[in-house]
Amino acid sequence: MTAQQIRFDDGAAYERLMGKWSQLAGDVFLDWLKPAPGLRWVDVGCGNGAFTEMVVDRCAPMEVQGFDPSEGQLAFARARPAARLAQFRLGDAMAQPYADDSFDIAVMALVIFFVPEPAKGVAEMARVVRPGGTIAAYAWDVLGGGFPLEPLNSELRALGSTPLMPPSVDASRIDAMRQLWKDAGIEAVETREITVQRTFDDFEDFWTTSLMAASLGAKVKEMSAADVESLRSRVRLRLPADANGRITYSARANAVKGRLPD
Repeated sequence: MTAQQIRFDDGAAYERLMGKWSQLAGDVFLDWLKPAPGLRWVDVGCGNGAFTEMVVDRCAPMEVQGFDPSEGQLAFARARPAARLAQFRLGDAMAQPYADDSFDIAVMALVIFFVPEPAKGVAEMARVVRPGGTIAAYAWDVLGGGFPLEPLNSELRALGSTPLMPPSVDASRIDAMRQLWKDAGIEAVETREITVQRTFDDFEDFWTTSLMAASLGAKVKEMSAADVESLRSRVRLRLPADANGRITYSARANAVKGRLPD
């Protein structure tokens, strides 16, 4: 794969492509965190607010702040029901727009591999969270084959094409995440894998949803009709349908959490 800057600017497309996957993993992640009610949260790289909405709906927070570098994503987030409580603004994970000790908990949902300097992003989470607060994240296990688009990416590689990779993909490894947390002075660090399944109505539902990833869609558009048909056939064989034509498969994320010293 080729590493380069990847941005998401279409909140509605992201919702169909990755929002559902994010929420499936987010359910398990929040069960694992077991946060107390009444906390002040910051959602780092909140995107279109898919995970932020889960925090609002499930965790009885006192305050939720979300920020992201994409105004297109933020526009979608601000239209969510979560906006009744959550506030969304432009921001950079490596230079968060908040004062020290502003929050009880900072989370990164599917973000750390997009941060150019992950250690700086973790340090910023530690800066804006109060002593004794929680720092946590989850990210697709891209290098371990856990990325939701891996069925397509694997067949692209088999055909000699090179899928794009997030710029800091190494940070999504579970041991790398654990080390980033420890290097930031975070204590009681724990990690776990999160495996989730998603079902698509049929192969066309899976195919059109997957091509909403801008980089992947652009790559397929560059292919000849014959190569596209070959790719579709290979992926279809990789993801057999059930008796009702539905496609079900798994994705896997790595998660980390820890506590700042008091």
